[in-house]
Amino acid sequence: MMFEVAGVFAGIVLAQISPGPNLMAVSSIALGGGRVPGAIAAAGVATGVFIWSILFALGIGALLKAFPQAITAMRLLGGGYLIYLGLRALRTAFTPSTRKPDPERAHMPAGEAYRRGLFVVMTNPKAALMWVAIPMYLASLSFSKLQFLAIGLGASASAMIIYGTYALIFSTGIAMRAYARFFRIIEGSFGAVFGAIGVKVFVDGVRELKA
Repeated sequence: MMFEVAGVFAGIVLAQISPGPNLMAVSSIALGGGRVPGAIAAAGVATGVFIWSILFALGIGALLKAFPQAITAMRLLGGGYLIYLGLRALRTAFTPSTRKPDPERAHMPAGEAYRRGLFVVMTNPKAALMWVAIPMYLASLSFSKLQFLAIGLGASASAMIIYGTYALIFSTGIAMRAYARFFRIIEGSFGAVFGAIGVKVFVDGVRELKA
């Protein structure tokens, strides 16, 4: 059983390390807002991971399987939110009146950073699908809800460590000075990536509606 659980954790950690909306959100906040907002955004992501584990421990996975329209709604909502973040970044990049950020005074309200991290992971359909698959696998091992919640807590802790590390890396003095110098290019790149991911997720949701 320990081998199977280790395999689940390995898969979760690899998913968290790989590039995606969570990493994009944390890194963009850390670059533009600094170390503390980046860490707070990472805490928002970690909270979202634990919320997903609680929901699936309570059986929401079966509900999503019975009503796949919920996943479609998540695609539309999550895709729309990523498009919104992309447009905000592009506006920052291409608005001539946007002031060059000061790397010594970069700041983002804690509440905004936390909400962005939380909302990105809670509207990520890939996160939902992953947490649908994990309980199905663990059910074959006769795991209790308490044991499953322990795995969710571990996944949340690993998310905090991984995304907190990303926040630390992207908020170093070198990274923030580079951002201050090339912020239009960087924000434009973030906007393009956020927008591309958001459009794909949103279009997938629209296709599911028409199917």
